[in-house]
Amino acid sequence: MKGLIKRRKIDFSFEDERGYLKQISHENYGQVNVLFTKRGVKRGNHYHKVSTEYFFVISGSVNITVKQGEVIETEVFTSGDFFEISPNIIHSMDFIEDCIMVAMYDKCVEKSDGTKDIYTE
Repeated sequence: MKGLIKRRKIDFSFEDERGYLKQISHENYGQVNVLFTKRGVKRGNHYHKVSTEYFFVISGSVNITVKQGEVIETEVFTSGDFFEISPNIIHSMDFIEDCIMVAMYDKCVEKSDGTKDIYTE
């Protein structure tokens, strides 16, 4: 990837005969969501002015397209991938198959006055 989407590493992973534990991060987040999206659905096509968004793909796959100015990048993320999208980067998601992701924001998208840090072009 050229740089608009940043791949991240999880903090810790452990697996044995019982299953696995993946510590995505031990940092504080202002908001955490779990998304289930069906294959063929599009989400996003917006940007955040303040919030940095982090995604961890639990299962399935998603094609992420990002745009900043004239720069457009696309990348597919699958189970176990962890990535970051910074503020002011328009991002859209095309779900290649049913997908479960954790979405985390460093600052809450919904502000105390009820407005949201979600903008379209």
